[in-house]
Amino acid sequence: MLTKKEQRLRRARQTRIRIAQQGAVRLSVNRTNLHIYANVISGDGSKVLVSASTVEAEVRAQLGGAGKGGNKAAAELIGKRIAEKAKAAGIEKVAFDRSGFAYHGRVKALADAARAAGLQF
Repeated sequence: MLTKKEQRLRRARQTRIRIAQQGAVRLSVNRTNLHIYANVISGDGSKVLVSASTVEAEVRAQLGGAGKGGNKAAAELIGKRIAEKAKAAGIEKVAFDRSGFAYHGRVKALADAARAAGLQF
């Protein structure tokens, strides 16, 4: 019997295999209880091109201190921030990698905010 984490990682592996076959630039999302992280990774998977997270000092100041990084508002802020950074780096289109997490709550909020800010996936 697989643990909950092993099940999530198995789902993530399947998605990453599909994205790697396409050779697309990947927007990878990871969430913990306290923070949410987003990385734009190159098509071959060797390099992180752009990243944003609630650990960054600027983001923490906007959110109002410690303990505010694990909610939908923080996820929306990170989605907007990653889209702006990606567009500045010349990246318009990405494949969304939710890392095996269910597409609702904070993951969905991040994706919707990134789309609204002009990132296509």
